[in-house]
Amino acid sequence: MAHNHAIDPTQQSLWRPLRLLHASMDADIARIYSKQQIDGLKPSFVMELLRLHACGPMTIAELAESVQRTHSALSQKVAAMRTAGWVQTVVGDDARTRKVTLTDKARRVVDRLAAEWRATEAAVAELEAEIPYPLSQVVTDIERALERKSFHDRIAEKLVSDPAWG
Repeated sequence: MAHNHAIDPTQQSLWRPLRLLHASMDADIARIYSKQQIDGLKPSFVMELLRLHACGPMTIAELAESVQRTHSALSQKVAAMRTAGWVQTVVGDDARTRKVTLTDKARRVVDRLAAEWRATEAAVAELEAEIPYPLSQVVTDIERALERKSFHDRIAEKLVSDPAWG
């Protein structure tokens, strides 16, 4: 008996290799921390920890704006960072506001995190010098193309001609 299997559109992905490359590079950064016995630190926490170190306690809204993330995304990240012991929330300037601040655990490693950030940026610059077309240029070129026509509009145009979309 023959089965009618649907074609899986996820088998093809132009950007999956980029996501996998990024995940692999993040895993390498995590290995650097692990070797330094900096446990429970996700590479994705580092920008916020360094920003709090440089700027002092901030509300979630201020921190979100500072790192160009949504309030919702930052709220979830702060919760994860608090659970892992990197940040705590304290009463802000008035009793109604809460500010996010580094814990002693975070303060003890923040200079090493800054060193890793500088080393990572230098490694990225080295990589970009080795390839014919730097990733930072790719991003700029894509941003310019999206200014001409948004990603939303490009997808919506393709959907018009797909009968499955209706």
